[in-house]
Amino acid sequence: MRKTISALLAISACFIASAHAQDVDWQKVDDALGRKPAVTGDVHRYGFPRTDLTVTLDGVTIKPALALGGWVAFKPAHGGVMAMGDLVLLESEISPVMARMIANGLEITAVHNHLLGASPATFYMHVAGHGDPARIAAAIKDALAESKTPLSAPASTAAPPAIELDTARLDNIIGVKGQATGGVYQFNVPRRDPVTEHGMQLSPVGPLGVATAVNFQPTGGGKAAITGDFVLTGDEVNPVIKVLRSHGIAVTALHSHMLDEQPRLFFMHFWANDDAIKLASGVRAALDKTASTKS
Repeated sequence: MRKTISALLAISACFIASAHAQDVDWQKVDDALGRKPAVTGDVHRYGFPRTDLTVTLDGVTIKPALALGGWVAFKPAHGGVMAMGDLVLLESEISPVMARMIANGLEITAVHNHLLGASPATFYMHVAGHGDPARIAAAIKDALAESKTPLSAPASTAAPPAIELDTARLDNIIGVKGQATGGVYQFNVPRRDPVTEHGMQLSPVGPLGVATAVNFQPTGGGKAAITGDFVLTGDEVNPVIKVLRSHGIAVTALHSHMLDEQPRLFFMHFWANDDAIKLASGVRAALDKTASTKS
């Protein structure tokens, strides 16, 4: 009986979420942001990659899909939407963008680095908003206009370069199926337990930025530059640091992204450029120290 009730509640929640998603006039959001989203479940995610920047680190020219892919995601909530985003900015852009975000009624939830030694240095501003989706979208677009983030709809481009890595073997080691995007092989590894913000479950976790992200950019000869962020509870932080460092993977940042999530989460960024299979094994060993899923 309990299982039946739980199943009915889950179905009911899905119908409610679907109804809320249908209530949002997504065309107005698309128009305000000047681009089309990637849609997963009831989440609409809009990309703002810094294709205008040429950023290098350890002799590697970083592709936008590796570490320069700003984004904003909208999820129907409480009669409007919950919006979350991670915007890529130069140091000189942080203050003017923040000022416009605040003036437009949005929240700043984190500002930090992801990488060490990159040229030019890039920073990452996490933002949040609640309420009318078109208003939030217009506010974000207005704030981003204070930076040099490309705001016109991305032009269709030629096919991205092939991923010259043994992706099947990487899938097997990491334990989830990766996806090729913009010349980068990307993984999203969910945590086993749900994450909530303001009492709402953050799902699907990948588009909302609460899955561990691991990105591989081929650098030749079976090597790859890797970066991303582990999503960790406090007791997992130091075990993961030790494992990553023991596998030759540098820990480059540790911080929060949100203000009211449950459980409390920390985001650990990393960097290495080495044999891709070796690095994948190190990432898997670190994942084994966390409450993460594995197929």
